[in-house]
Amino acid sequence: MTLPALFRRSVLAIALGASIATPAMAQERELLNSSYDIARELFSAINPEFEAWWQEEHGEEISVNQSHGGSSAQARAILQGLRADVVTFNQVTDVQVLADAGLVAEDWQQAFENNASPYYSTTAFLVRKDNPKGIESWDDLVKEDVSVVFPNPKTSGNGRYTYLAAWGFADQAFDGDEEQIQDFMRTFLANVSVFDTGGRGATTSFIERGIGDVLISFESEVNNIRSEYGSDDYEVVVPPVSILAEFPVAVVEQNAERNGTSDLARSYLEFLYREDTQRLLAGFNYRVHDETVVEEFADQFPETELFNVEDVFGSWDEAMETHFEGGALLDQLQRR
Repeated sequence: MTLPALFRRSVLAIALGASIATPAMAQERELLNSSYDIARELFSAINPEFEAWWQEEHGEEISVNQSHGGSSAQARAILQGLRADVVTFNQVTDVQVLADAGLVAEDWQQAFENNASPYYSTTAFLVRKDNPKGIESWDDLVKEDVSVVFPNPKTSGNGRYTYLAAWGFADQAFDGDEEQIQDFMRTFLANVSVFDTGGRGATTSFIERGIGDVLISFESEVNNIRSEYGSDDYEVVVPPVSILAEFPVAVVEQNAERNGTSDLARSYLEFLYREDTQRLLAGFNYRVHDETVVEEFADQFPETELFNVEDVFGSWDEAMETHFEGGALLDQLQRR
């Protein structure tokens, strides 16, 4: 064999070897889910299920990683460069701020069913054994001897839902009388013992530090806390009137395209709507939309009158501007 022929064959063998080796050497794709503070355990359960499903369906090993914090703090982190592929937040405005920045599609709420909210919850109360303060509804939280714990509405979507739920109750109780509503809210906020930055911090204050008579959080969270820390030591109270808390999801398209995970990102969020995943969500005490699962778990979720943010406040944008911006009503009501 001549030297040029031998050279050409060697080059061909090297090229073939490289092409064969490339898939085996390819780095495993990773998906980053940026989520709210108290969803760690939930997605720790969902992620392996999705990884196994993707492997079975596509023959590709992938891994899903998590980033958690206050919902608004997570949104800010993405704006500052966190390369999350998807967001699973607890407030619409925290997704919208990413859409306004061009990171998420403008029509993100039409991308998935139920306004891109695969599951939902409401606010509920966790009280100590035998409910010593007799807390049943929002008006019990303005009593002089009641101490309340919930996250800071400035930094937590969870906290904003609590504030808005209390306001919505007062709006109904006082037939929209602004002066009475503000008096109620002023007393309610004065009874707050500590404002932690996120839901998990509020849980720590209530459970481990023993602060407060009642912890206000998502119904899902207070039920999970009770299960973890002792059903004999705590009770869950779902008030007769509360707020609809949607949990919006979206693909962070700019990041997903850059990371080469656009197909993974969409499939991951679609996976949350599957019947088996909806069943897992209900097992974590979230309310879901799948009719079969709703029927299975009907006894788990007490009936309560839920109102939308739009019903009372016009829109999330109006609620944010009127209540949570610097110098707005929240700040005014907290002034002593």
